[in-house]
Amino acid sequence: MAKFQRAFEIRDYHNKTPPPKTILEDLTARGGELLTRTIQNYRQATVDDAEVSGEDGITTPNGGDKMDIDEPGSGTGRSTRVAGLRQAPPQRVLFQPDLSSSRQNRTVIGPGQSPQPTTAPTSAYPSTTTTVQSAMPHSIANYEPRPPMPLALRGVVAPANNSTRFYQQVAQSQRGQKRKAKDMTKPGCGYEGPNIYVRTLQSLRSGIPAEQEYALHHLVKISHERGDKFRFEAFPNLAEALAEYILGITSEYYDIKWKIDYTESDRSVNALDGLNGTPGLRERMKSLPRIDVADELESKEKSMHFEKVKEAGLTMRNLSLMEDNARYLSDMAEVRDMLTVVLSLPGDPRLVELKHYMMDIAEMVTRFWVMPQDDPLYRILLDEINRSSDRGAILTCIRAICRISMNLKDNNNLQSVPITVIEKLASYLLLQDEELVGAVLDFLYQYTAVPSNVAILLFYSNNPKYRLAPLMKELCRLLRYGEVEVQTKALLQQAVPGIPALDIPEVPHDLLGQLLQMDEPERSNTWLKCVFEEHKDSEITQIALWHAYQSRFTPYSNAANPNAPGLLPAAEFIKNVSVIFVNANAQVVNGQTSKFIIKGIRARQTPINTRLQPYLRCLWQTPAAPKACNAFLPKAEDLYYHILSAHIGINRLPEGSEGAGKWDHSDAHVVNPSIECYWAHCHRFSRGSPRLEKTKGALSRHIRTHLPSVTPSKSKQPSNRTPANATRPFAPNALGPHGSHDPRFLVGADGQPLARTEIDDLGREAVYQNISYFNTPIDEHGDPAGLSLTAILILRNLARNIPKAADLLRSGDVEIEKAETGLEKWFNFASYGGGAKNGAEWLEVYFGGDVGAELMWSLGFNRVLGGYVADVMGLLRKGKGE
Repeated sequence: MAKFQRAFEIRDYHNKTPPPKTILEDLTARGGELLTRTIQNYRQATVDDAEVSGEDGITTPNGGDKMDIDEPGSGTGRSTRVAGLRQAPPQRVLFQPDLSSSRQNRTVIGPGQSPQPTTAPTSAYPSTTTTVQSAMPHSIANYEPRPPMPLALRGVVAPANNSTRFYQQVAQSQRGQKRKAKDMTKPGCGYEGPNIYVRTLQSLRSGIPAEQEYALHHLVKISHERGDKFRFEAFPNLAEALAEYILGITSEYYDIKWKIDYTESDRSVNALDGLNGTPGLRERMKSLPRIDVADELESKEKSMHFEKVKEAGLTMRNLSLMEDNARYLSDMAEVRDMLTVVLSLPGDPRLVELKHYMMDIAEMVTRFWVMPQDDPLYRILLDEINRSSDRGAILTCIRAICRISMNLKDNNNLQSVPITVIEKLASYLLLQDEELVGAVLDFLYQYTAVPSNVAILLFYSNNPKYRLAPLMKELCRLLRYGEVEVQTKALLQQAVPGIPALDIPEVPHDLLGQLLQMDEPERSNTWLKCVFEEHKDSEITQIALWHAYQSRFTPYSNAANPNAPGLLPAAEFIKNVSVIFVNANAQVVNGQTSKFIIKGIRARQTPINTRLQPYLRCLWQTPAAPKACNAFLPKAEDLYYHILSAHIGINRLPEGSEGAGKWDHSDAHVVNPSIECYWAHCHRFSRGSPRLEKTKGALSRHIRTHLPSVTPSKSKQPSNRTPANATRPFAPNALGPHGSHDPRFLVGADGQPLARTEIDDLGREAVYQNISYFNTPIDEHGDPAGLSLTAILILRNLARNIPKAADLLRSGDVEIEKAETGLEKWFNFASYGGGAKNGAEWLEVYFGGDVGAELMWSLGFNRVLGGYVADVMGLLRKGKGE
């Protein structure tokens, strides 16, 4: 229907003649405007165009035949179909009418010429169409043929062109000479071979001395520099080769050469079970025949052998420091036998270094082993502690024993430890060697954790050589190891908030004299500091503060005294208040009447001097006086003299008399029933004992109790005298409803609560006491650490297990080994339980006296160990049945 609508629109709305269907629908169905497709706008091809094109058999549209129209953008440069040739497929482009001839001249291209684009005729119709040339692809329009490439030819050596060279080649071939092949790889060339790790392993296993020397030299360097990354599991048989090489040192002292058997079938003397370990190896070593070592210079080969064995031991020791390697070695039975064999060798100085390496290896691998009391290596380590005097060997053996089954669930009970070993370890606690003492304490902690071991200690405690009391004394001494004095303040008396002063205090005469010598604004600033103080909940009106300033310094201003400085302006004075008191600020309180205040300050009860020391105020108030004296004196001595002269009536002797300047005590001992103490409602004389002497002398002595010490005390203890500007002590019920100290709950000298009107001006600061604590070291988490912690843990083990050990001794369920001959004079091994003490008696023996006093001291002054000491005290009470 669309095609009929277009023809209808051209004919009826535009009054144009619509073109035929071939033009409107078949040829120009896409793109372009509607009026460009009318019959008037379509230009028919002329006969001249057909003649120029050289084609015939083509008729116009009016002839009824279908026209051949070129497809826009075809790129062929032709506008019609040529007879006998295939036409390119049409391309879909927008409609672009061409008013020029539908045919274009075809140019004949001669041989050797490249095709050139043709020029389309210029259209007279003003439209935005493009020419055929512009519609061509750019690659075709700008095509240029590739220039010919010269062909590189190489001449063949022949008798015609190079006879000399030809006959030379023939002669060489006849003589049988072969040309050398270029870049031919010789056998073995270009292959780097095994790396240093594999080569050292194979060299060590080769059995060739030179290769083994090379391997051990490099293994020592590798284990030292790359020991954290060199794993045994990555190089199979390396640990076995090292162990086998180290075992070769036995042939220097015994007539034997060890071999490791992995079949469990070889039962010969020199066979070591590489699967399950060799039983009875320690006894076998003792039965081996010794080789007599000549006391002469050793050969180079033997010396080199010792050095290489030590290098092998050093390599294994360095690698065992790695966790994975230590676990790998712990799974090898031959390593356990190697440690037993080497540590059982005679005490030759040449073996000291090697034995130290073996002890270090044992320290790393015993944490993966369960070692019963009859284990050969366990017994050898105990013997080494007992007989050796080498600090390094003893320390390493102690650590190796303490680490037994550390990484396993089984407990290390440390059974069958000779009492001589315990006695020797206890003596090491006297040394000033923190590392060795720490290792000994670790050993004793594990040892005392087993009740049967504690029973052995109790059994030998009657022997002077093996007494337990010296050990307890050293453990108590170690409770203070590394203590540091820490001082803290303990609150003895809480502060009493004073009632705010109703009036601004007067300035004492000595302070006023200092203020008058100052210039403004220093004078006003100093006056504010001495008379006022910061208080977040207090306030004062600006007009009251200004009037106080005026009334104080106006009599001394330049109006009365021309040489005196004048007063500050009100605005500047109020501004300086916020400068002196940082938290104070001027505010306006809105209401029916706006009020200008300064928030954050209040008047002091007693002024302070320029050195920030408070003055002492006289609180003497007779019943007839409306308020207290309120005279301010800088020193307690001045206040005391003021009370004597102004209130009690003791004056100084006048000038010219005997003793001029001294106090007149002529009537000091005259009894006067009307004498009373009017200091801050004191009732000492009115409600005191009837035998109290009422004289001026007694009253003057009593006044000193209200004042600070007039003369400095030589004692370091604080004075118990109440300052003149402080309040009375608290009553037991001096707490307010919310636990705060309320002045309304203060009491007088008679113990009765004071009325509020009586204590409006009272107040007291909190009283603290410095207490020194002696705390022992702590770790980064704040928990106890160091030797003191291990010492208190051993004491806790003893307090817990002594009652259990006593029961074991009384029942005979503990095996006691004789430490030395002749002990029968101290004990009856057959019937020990008959006269044995019970647990409470043993606790009293070893935890009483000085030990108990030391524990109490640690409980009170060592905050770090206080909890552990409390546990010990609880176990002692439980053991004694309290």
